[in-house]
Amino acid sequence: MSAPPPDRKQPASTALVIFAKAPIPGEVKTRLSPGLTEDEAATLHGSFVLDTLERTKAAAHKFKLPVDRFLACAPSSSHVFFKIMEARHGVTLLDQQGGDLGARMAQAFAALFARGYRYIVVVGTDVPSLPLTHYRDAVQSLTRHDLILGPATDGGYYLIGMTAPHPDLFKDIPWSTNQVLALTQEKATAAGLKSALLPVWSDVDTLDDLQALIDECAADKKRPKQERVFSMRTAGSLELLAKRLRTRHP
Repeated sequence: MSAPPPDRKQPASTALVIFAKAPIPGEVKTRLSPGLTEDEAATLHGSFVLDTLERTKAAAHKFKLPVDRFLACAPSSSHVFFKIMEARHGVTLLDQQGGDLGARMAQAFAALFARGYRYIVVVGTDVPSLPLTHYRDAVQSLTRHDLILGPATDGGYYLIGMTAPHPDLFKDIPWSTNQVLALTQEKATAAGLKSALLPVWSDVDTLDDLQALIDECAADKKRPKQERVFSMRTAGSLELLAKRLRTRHP
C-alpha cells in the first residue's frame, strides 16, 4: 500500500492586498510638502507601509484569518524597497497596472479573482493605527455581502473588498476628492450589490491629518506598552516631525 500524500497547506480563500508606493522622495505624500521636506514625507510613508504589513500579519494571526497577503507595488515590484518587504514580511508582490488608481485596483481584483480567490480585500497604507478588528470584520463581512467599504473622514475610502469583479465601481471616479465614497456607493446600489461599511477612519493626506495623527500618537504613548497601537518606529518618526514642525511653524 502506498503511503498517504504529504499534508499540504490548503489555499486561502481570501487575498488581502496592500496598495503601496515605493518611498521615493517627491513622489509620495506630496500634499505634506512644503510642511515636510520630500525626504521626511518619503520616510514617513515608508514607515506607514511597514506598519500596514505588520498589522495585517498580526490580524491574520490573531483572528486566524484565511488570507494570503499581497503587496501591490508602484512604480514597480522590482524596486529594492519592495524586494526587502517581500523577504522580510512574507508577502507576494504584484505590479500595479493602470492609468489611475481606479484602473489599478480594478486590475488587481481581476488578476486575483482569476487566481481562484473567493474574496479580495484591498487596503491602503495611510491608516497606520487601523484596529486589527477592522481587518477581521472586512474579511468576515464578505461571507455575507458583495462589497465592503472602509469610509475615510475625507470622503474617500481606506479599504474595499469584493466577492466578484465589478470594474464599473472604479470608472469615472474623481480620485482624491470627497466624492469617492458616495459615488462608489451609488454605483454599487445601481448594480444591485449588497454592501456593508466598516467604521469611519482617518487617513493621512494633509498637514492637518498629520497633526491629528501626531496628537493621536501622543495619547497612545500614555497607554501601557502592551496596549499601544503605534509602532515604536512610527511613534519615533511622528515625535521627531512634531518637533520640526513646531520649529518651522511656531
